[in-house]
Amino acid sequence: MRARALAAVLLAAAFVGGCGVPVDEEPRNLRSPGISYGSSGPAPDRFGSAVERLYLVRDGGLARVLRRVPAARSPEQTLQDLLAGPTAAEHEDGLSTALSTMTIDGIAVDQRRAVVAIGGAGQQGTRSDEILAYGQIVCTLTSQGAEVGTVSFTSDGRPLGVPRGDGSLSADPLTIADYAGLLGS
Repeated sequence: MRARALAAVLLAAAFVGGCGVPVDEEPRNLRSPGISYGSSGPAPDRFGSAVERLYLVRDGGLARVLRRVPAARSPEQTLQDLLAGPTAAEHEDGLSTALSTMTIDGIAVDQRRAVVAIGGAGQQGTRSDEILAYGQIVCTLTSQGAEVGTVSFTSDGRPLGVPRGDGSLSADPLTIADYAGLLGS
């Protein structure tokens, strides 16, 4: 009986050992080639086990886009991906961004409130797509999960009144509900 048990253990060890990962002769880079985040372009939507929700522009409204990313993204990373704009496939699908001329100086999150610093707000002037631009930021940051519940904006360290979905200006913290009328597909 003991010999039979030993034989079973040895057979199992040989079986499990044969199922392992083969050994390479040289070190291999395990990072996926060509994946880059930040200013070089938008995050690809075909890799990863986490989902990133971005709001882009389609037909004068806000459209939610789901992207697959390697891991959950921080608010800073999500904002970077949003600022990079749509991927080539998203652009072909009719998606664009209203953020192309907006300058973001930074973001800070404290007690579920994201404060986004807008650079040169006084020099930017009023654009017809300004509501969509702020809507993209608010809807994207508040749709990622529990880390951000509201978004407010500053310029030169002072609260900045920004347009809500109904066109009214608000310096108060905003949520996705403030842009509900602009949400499409």
